Amino acid sequence: MEKIKILWRNTLDELLNKVSWPSWDELKTSTLIVLVASLIFSVVIYLIDTSFGFISDMFYKFLE
Repeated sequence: MEKIKILWRNTLDELLNKVSWPSWDELKTSTLIVLVASLIFSVVIYLIDTSFGFISDMFYKFLE
């Protein structure tokens, strides 16, 4: 039981004193970058999916 207490004490000490947490401005900037990158990736994937769907439809119509 004592080992568990030591583990929790060390974990709490590390989270509060040894971890460098980002500032509020850094957090907002990082969040904005992630949102923009996610939006760009989703648009690119949508365009690729739509293109392959169109190409597949044309190919199957050609085979008929």
